[in-house]
Amino acid sequence: MTVTVLSYGAGNVASVQFALERLGASVRLTSCPDDVAEAERLILPGVGAAGYAMERLDALGLTEAIRAFPRPLLGVCLGQQLLFEASAEGAGVRTLGLIPGEVERFDIDPALPVPHMGWSRLTKVRDDPLLEGVEDGAWAYFVHSFVCPDGPATLARADYGAVVPAVVRSGNRWGCQFHPERSAEAGARILKNFLGLDA
Repeated sequence: MTVTVLSYGAGNVASVQFALERLGASVRLTSCPDDVAEAERLILPGVGAAGYAMERLDALGLTEAIRAFPRPLLGVCLGQQLLFEASAEGAGVRTLGLIPGEVERFDIDPALPVPHMGWSRLTKVRDDPLLEGVEDGAWAYFVHSFVCPDGPATLARADYGAVVPAVVRSGNRWGCQFHPERSAEAGARILKNFLGLDA
């Protein structure tokens, strides 16, 4: 199985690549829109600021290629946030617009540190092939300061003084707010499930 991982200067590409290779996948790193169009499965990693990430995607011609991608797509961490319509980060930024809603800064008890960094339990909202074999209450590793809107796309939640949509889906697009490549058994199972999704 070959999976294409976007390498666009705003992602934790190496750790995602190694996690996929440990599962037996062949990984193709790319920043080329033509490679995206031909991919069987596509992963959009991301760390850092949404505005910078969108600037990089736009500069490389990847924005429209991602929007048009018809097969399984997985956004990881910031990559999940980019799937939504907009982010309140900075002065506000338009993102990919693949899932309705705007990403907001955490509105939580000031005693809780932001970013949300560390292990939190997943609570399933509904069944999905991406979560097959992942136990309710499984631990996942998070690092984020902004949170996606909770809505019909939510498959699983975490709790960090507020509801954290931890796994989302709209059509052929999935997102994990946490880092599956750092989330031990549960994360490995999610990546394995993604590799097995129908293209």
